[in-house]
Amino acid sequence: MPDEVWEEFLRTSVEGAGDAPKEPSARAREVAGRLRAEPAEPTPWRAHTPAGRPRRRKGWYVAGLVACLVLLVVALDPGGFVGWSGGDGDPAGKPLAQESERPDQAPPAEPGGRPTLDEPFRGSPAAHWANGTAGITVPPARATGWMTKAEVERALARTRDFLAASGLDPAVLRGGRPEKAIALMNPHQKDVQTYVTTSLAAPGKDHDPLLLFSRFDPAQARPAGDVVKTRGRMSFREGRLGALEVTADVTYVYPVAPAGGGDEVVRVIVRRETVVSWDDPSKVITEKGTFSLLSYKTDMTNGGCDNATGYFRPEFGGGGPATSGEAVDPYDRTGPIAEGRAGCGTATRS
Repeated sequence: MPDEVWEEFLRTSVEGAGDAPKEPSARAREVAGRLRAEPAEPTPWRAHTPAGRPRRRKGWYVAGLVACLVLLVVALDPGGFVGWSGGDGDPAGKPLAQESERPDQAPPAEPGGRPTLDEPFRGSPAAHWANGTAGITVPPARATGWMTKAEVERALARTRDFLAASGLDPAVLRGGRPEKAIALMNPHQKDVQTYVTTSLAAPGKDHDPLLLFSRFDPAQARPAGDVVKTRGRMSFREGRLGALEVTADVTYVYPVAPAGGGDEVVRVIVRRETVVSWDDPSKVITEKGTFSLLSYKTDMTNGGCDNATGYFRPEFGGGGPATSGEAVDPYDRTGPIAEGRAGCGTATRS
């Protein structure tokens, strides 16, 4: 209480003016004595009064803010956080978003570097691609032709199963027979069944199983790791006789090493365009859960030039195969697979 206020209080108390008390209370006398003993310092006009700075509490405030920011990042992008924190994320960076339509340009060049057993996709655009079937975009289903929405969804899933069984199955990649893939093909489509049987039993120029299935000769090459990178998409429309016609356009990147050992790694790049028909059994002879094969095209890099062995035969030792014809970028997905390419082209990158 300021001195002038206290003096006015004492004066009015003595004079009895207004309704002021005749005598100050014990509490008032105590406060007055303390104020006289320790008079308050005047506060300068507009002076800055610094806030208290308890360093430990300040540290908690900063830590709390960082924790909130981290939680926000994890909530918005958990996969990115795992990769940043040194977990199981892709060391080459976050994978690309799935391909929803045909791209308008080829992927950019990657920093140089030879592939290794630990990093088999080093120097390749595929380092940013997804693994296995995760790199194959499946469109949303809708009722089409003779199929309901749910039936279309199942047909799309089974088409993707065929792509996995023919191009990603570890046993098939090591030279095994693609039984799971064959089981999804209409057994009443005699010309296709004959082609598949002949190409696997006696492969040749006119009967090449590599147009449909990815296989390596286990005596010549072995997979470098368990990962196959993929990029591609599926689409569908109503086909002949109300069938569901599904088109798949997928590029597979296989890193392999010599079968006899060693740490050399090369990549085999295969792009396939496959069109299948899920036929109405009331109009076409078929079996439930199988499709008819309408067309198939394949483009490969480093799988063996003029190869008729039934297996991809990559070149090791740095020499590379003798090539002729045009230069080809195996990662360029801007157009369809070229028809009638003569000879073995030269890949611009691997």
